[in-house]
Amino acid sequence: MAGETAVLNKTKKIDVVIGTRPEAIKMAPVILELRRRESFAVRVIATGQHTDMLRQALGYFSLAPDADLGIMKDRQTLDHITSSVLLGVGGLFDGDPPDAALVHGDTSTTFASALAAFYRRIPIGHVEAGLRSFDMSRPFPEEMNRVFADRLATWHFAPTELSRENLLREGARNGRIYVTGNTVVDALHATLERLAGSVPDADFARKLSGRAFILLTAHRRESWGEPLGRICRSLLEVLERHPGLMALVPMHKNPAVREVMRGFFEKNERIILSDPLDYPDFVWAMNSCALIMSDSGGVQEEATTLRKPALILRDVTERPEAVEQGSCVLVGTDGPRVVSEASAILAGGRACRMLMERCSRNPFGDGLASSRIADALL
Repeated sequence: MAGETAVLNKTKKIDVVIGTRPEAIKMAPVILELRRRESFAVRVIATGQHTDMLRQALGYFSLAPDADLGIMKDRQTLDHITSSVLLGVGGLFDGDPPDAALVHGDTSTTFASALAAFYRRIPIGHVEAGLRSFDMSRPFPEEMNRVFADRLATWHFAPTELSRENLLREGARNGRIYVTGNTVVDALHATLERLAGSVPDADFARKLSGRAFILLTAHRRESWGEPLGRICRSLLEVLERHPGLMALVPMHKNPAVREVMRGFFEKNERIILSDPLDYPDFVWAMNSCALIMSDSGGVQEEATTLRKPALILRDVTERPEAVEQGSCVLVGTDGPRVVSEASAILAGGRACRMLMERCSRNPFGDGLASSRIADALL
């Protein structure tokens, strides 16, 4: 019995590996919760798949990386990201091995870090496990990254019952799956509490004051090229149909996205182009807009939590709960359908009311996911 107590009381070293801004936002509540508990010593490893955006998101939660690989370079390839993370994270594991590693979601950082841990027989906790589109090409390469991370993981922290069922069908051990809710809800609840109705002191917010506006984000690789062009043309047509409407378009850092968006929107006085917004500013924009149009995965969860109507600019989603019980409509990049669905929601009629009625319960959790993950790790 005394031996068991000694083992339980031993501080466990946990490495949390993040590479992108969404990972930083979704893992910040987990890091804070683990650090509140004496049972854990946490090292935050940033790969630098994103650099400034990741540090900004961490900084908002008063966090900073303990180690930063700084791998990001202009027009970086998937080969570069994956190999650099595998070698860099592996080297940190070799120099100071943790008792466990936590990875999040579906990025190249997630897959390569999980692989580095697996090679060293380090137990892996996968936060946001079990999401599936069942199409390896959409989202690309994120579906593959998530599937492989789940196969390597020791513990699966599934956000919903559906994600748990996906894992069981693939052979994951039931005793190693924990349905926790999604940590983005934790981050969102904390941010809304801090904002308390305040307005960002920023030019975009002043221009949008008192105006109805659409929030558009698009960055997925499968959206590059003509699909992104269709998305841009759809927004222009929606604005043409609704003369009093504005649009806010935070542009992803990738040149493949920025160059197209600038070509379509730069001269339109009703469209505000910006760099990626700081996290609290983005939460304000989601909460204040009339409609969200996005190909983001996390935005589907955030829109559902905020009960904000959203059009998902993708053909498939690994978050079907957002469509079945949330506030989202899966529209792809088909221009006429995007315009039609947007117009129906903006009209505020039956279509919009039905959407909001379906959003009475949040399938993505109650804001306590991080606490459940820490409990499970204990």
